[in-house]
Amino acid sequence: MRILVVEDEKRLCYLLRDGLREHGHAVMTAEEGADGLALACEHSFDVIVLDLMLPKVSGWQVMRELRRRENSAFVLMLTACDSEPEVIAGFDAGAHDYLTKPFSFRELLARLNCLTRARIQGMHHTAQIDTLVLDPSRHLAFRSGHNLELTRTEFALLDCLLRSAGTVVTRSDLLHAVWGDDRSVTRSALDSFISLL
Repeated sequence: MRILVVEDEKRLCYLLRDGLREHGHAVMTAEEGADGLALACEHSFDVIVLDLMLPKVSGWQVMRELRRRENSAFVLMLTACDSEPEVIAGFDAGAHDYLTKPFSFRELLARLNCLTRARIQGMHHTAQIDTLVLDPSRHLAFRSGHNLELTRTEFALLDCLLRSAGTVVTRSDLLHAVWGDDRSVTRSALDSFISLL
């Protein structure tokens, strides 16, 4: 899953990033609302984990702008704002889930998994171009009916390319879509994966 974490508390932001990556997610981070909004508009995310109390541009403002632009990402608000009116306001603003701090990382993972299931159920079960068929819910890819037996990374690359069919996809786009902001992944590593595909 591609996740954007928008959280101004650096330590928590890095803990979330590292923990989510350990569970196989591609994660990008932003510590300010404006930066988070820019990333959300430049890249495709499945879920945005959004703090409300952000410097300069608040999470509320980010949420309103995401909805105005009809951004398709699910939003999980992660915040210390825990009063009932604030929680209700979060859902009214368009959040798909709301988790208050302090929180359990296991609960966060469970909520993200729930959002993933909801996203998959709302999507077509397969995507197809010519004889290539991708089944995102089962992470399977077929060419002329034969299972391609792709690794998780190969599948993520092919999925990104298939979603962008008909448009140019840069190396930077692929790196961000599959590995988030992990700068240890080099362009030559990406080229190797593309050669395998």
